[in-house]
Parts: sequence; C-alpha cells; structure tokens
Amino acid sequence: MRIGPTWRVLGALVIGLLVGALSAKSSWSEPVVRAASTIGGLWLDALKMTVIPLIVGLLVTGIVGGSDAVREGGVAGRSMLWFAVILTGSAVFGAVVMPLLLDVFPLPVAAGEALRAGLAGVDANATAAAVPGLADFVRSIVPPNVIKAAAEGSVLQLVVFTALFAFAITRLPGEKRRPLAAFFDALAEAMLVIIGWVLWLAPVGVLALAFAVGAGAGGAAFGAVLHYMVLISSLGIAILLAAYVVAAAVARWPLARFAREMVAPQAVAISTQSSLASLPAMLAAAKELGVPPTSADVTLPLAVALFRATGPAMNMGVAIYVAHWMGLGLSPLALIAGVAVAATTTFGTVSLPGQLSFVTSVAPIALAMGVPIEPLAILIAVETIPDIFRTLGNVTMDVAVTGAVARKSLNREIAPVD
Repeated sequence: MRIGPTWRVLGALVIGLLVGALSAKSSWSEPVVRAASTIGGLWLDALKMTVIPLIVGLLVTGIVGGSDAVREGGVAGRSMLWFAVILTGSAVFGAVVMPLLLDVFPLPVAAGEALRAGLAGVDANATAAAVPGLADFVRSIVPPNVIKAAAEGSVLQLVVFTALFAFAITRLPGEKRRPLAAFFDALAEAMLVIIGWVLWLAPVGVLALAFAVGAGAGGAAFGAVLHYMVLISSLGIAILLAAYVVAAAVARWPLARFAREMVAPQAVAISTQSSLASLPAMLAAAKELGVPPTSADVTLPLAVALFRATGPAMNMGVAIYVAHWMGLGLSPLALIAGVAVAATTTFGTVSLPGQLSFVTSVAPIALAMGVPIEPLAILIAVETIPDIFRTLGNVTMDVAVTGAVARKSLNREIAPVD
C-alpha cells in the first residue's frame, strides 16, 4: 500500500522524537544533534525564502480579485462584506481566546524548557525583532523604504505597502489592471510550486528537526505536541459552532435541517481537507436549503477562493502558542499587528490542504508579531488533525454565510425551510 505524504511526514516526526529521546544521554548524541540541526535548518531556510514574495503575490491577488468581485454586483459585494467582518472577528477571537486557553491549560514548564532546549540548535537570528513601543509602532506602520522592509522581514510594513499598492491597482483601467493582476497571481503560483518542492523533502527536514527536539526534550515532546493539537483544534471547533449560530440567527434555518444538509459537505471536508473539493457538495446543500442559484453560484465560489473563516483564529492561535512555547511575552501591540496581518492575508490564501496552507498562512503572522517561525517546521507534521477542524469550520461557515447573504439578496428572501 502506498503511504501518502502526510503520513510520511507524521512518521518522520514520531521516529525523530522517539530516537532523539532515546539517544538523549548517549555519547554520540551531541554530534548527531548538530548535524540534524544543520540539515533541519537548511530545510527551514528553504521554506522561509518564499515567505516575502508569497505575501506580496497573495495579498495583491486577493485584494484585486475581491475588488473585481464587488464590481460584479450586489451579491458579490454583500458577500465580500460578510467575509471581511467574519475574518476580522476570527482574528480577534484567536488573539483573545488563545492566551486565555494557555492560562487555563498551560504547557508544563518542564516541557516548554525542554522544547526550547531542543530547538536551540536552529538559527533564529533571521526572525523578526520584537514589536516596538507605541510611538515607534505607529511610525513603523508606513515603510520609508519598502525594499528594506522586505529585506529585513518587516511583514507589517510590507503588508501595508502591498495593500495600498493593490488598492491602487484596482483603480487602474482594465487594460492596465489585468496584466498587473496576472503577474502577481503568477508570482504567488510560482512560490507555491517552490514550496511544493521543498515540502517534498519534508520527511527529511522534519526527521532532522524532530531528532534535535527529542534529544533536548525527551519524552516531554510527545505531550507538548498533543497539547498543541488539542488547543489549536478547539479554536476551529469554536468557529464551526459559530457557523451554526449564523445559520440559525441570520439565515433563519432550523438547526436540525441545516445540520442534516451539512452532513455531505462535511464528510467531503473531513476526507479531503479541502474547501475546493467540497464545493459541489456545498452547492447541493445550499440548493436543498432553499438558496436561490443566483446567490449560491456567486457567494460559494467566492468563499472557496477568498474566505477561510477558521484561518485567522487558528493561525493566530499557532503564532501565540509558539510564543508561549518559546517563553516570549506578547504585548498588545504585537497582538494588534498579528490581527492585522491575519485578517488581511487570509484573503489571498489558497484553499489547499494541510502542509502547504500551514506554511503560507502562519509564517507572515508570526513574523509580524516578532515570534520565531522555526518551531513551525515541527508543527507542520501534526497539522493533519487541526486541518480537519479548519476545513470543517470553513465549509460550514461558507454555507451559513451564503444563506445570510441570500436572505436579503436583491430584496428577496430565501425560501422558508420546514
């Protein structure tokens, strides 16, 4: 039986942690850890080199695409408004709730110290500096030199400039706007191809990094990974439940009927971990719930392309968890920077399963908050479980928002559901 890439990476994580933990006190452990840290660090650097151009490409594509959608008519415009409100709320939710979860269910001190020791060999010098004080923070939002901002990894500055640049593109006439939009779309696609190549080597990189972590953390590493999966998944479950609230309170669907019609899209979401693959089932569910095709055929494809409700909350949660893991305090300004990046960059994130979307989504937020992104190379191996809840929440919220938009679309309500 052929073993899929997800299971190969997960297997590399388990083997690396186990062998590293067993070899922690052996005479040959230290030189092997140094070699493993070098290999893992090279793999991590290969991932990091795509982050800056990817942010630019995805953000420009998302803003220009969203602007074009708004021009198409009222349904698209109302859909985009709903997307913006929910994505911002999701980012704020993650910024508020994840620290509370970590206060109530903290990572054991010994496990945190051991994990930090295990990652000590990975070079973190390229990680963004801590977020500055209030006056410096306000001044730093507008980059005096965007090339320097990109070179130094100042993601918040880069996002501000890129967003302004993208909005400026939307004001250009069509014959000038389309080539620019196509260029940045191609740029983002090329970066995704490179990331795909790098992730092909993920079992090697994860095995090396996991060995180093296991050697430093011992058996505590397994408990810490489980702790992470439970806390991050809980954020996705919360957004999933919020989708049922939107369906009942705004779309005015009986909860039992909505839950019944969502069984098929959710089954596809669990099996594929892709909103795109779930689109046909979502369209069928929307039809059964009484959504007019004129609304569903606009809102759902837009949602699959631009809207991932769980993304900001769970991505913020990952960045905050890593800060907690590494013993870093996060100021309110750091959280504000993270919320701004999480809410805006989600518009351009491609609807892909697991590892690829994890890298492209979380790294910009972590960099904006001054959080090291080196631990992401370990966490990518256990993204399978949280990604199930990401996709479940996204698919369910997509249909719920489609009903909310359709309820008032063109001044006609969707058909009542018994």
